[in-house]
Amino acid sequence: MKPVIRKVASFAGVSVAVAAMSMAGASAAHAESPTQGCPYPYVCFYVDGNALNAGTPLSKYRDVTSAYQAVTPRPHYGVLNTRNDDVVYLRLQSGGSICLEPNTQTVFTNSYSVNGIKISSSSTC
Repeated sequence: MKPVIRKVASFAGVSVAVAAMSMAGASAAHAESPTQGCPYPYVCFYVDGNALNAGTPLSKYRDVTSAYQAVTPRPHYGVLNTRNDDVVYLRLQSGGSICLEPNTQTVFTNSYSVNGIKISSSSTC
């Protein structure tokens, strides 16, 4: 009879440990709250700096790609990269590109117009 009780007690202990790990894992996987209306792991575009400050994104991107994705050219874009380990290349309509590091933002003036985005799995520019 004692071996049966030990097995039941052992099983109960393992069940509690598994339940505790499951609950801890669930809370760790909980999504981060959005920054300026842009949830992790997105890169968000805003009509301008005021929209960025207000937290009203115009569009969101999250897929790592090997080529640029087209973006409607605008002269005042605000861009926010909420990704922790990935850089973002922003193609300029005038030629060239700008690299945005993880967890950073920028606002473009009239002199730059972004027409493409490429999210890279690299953590540095």
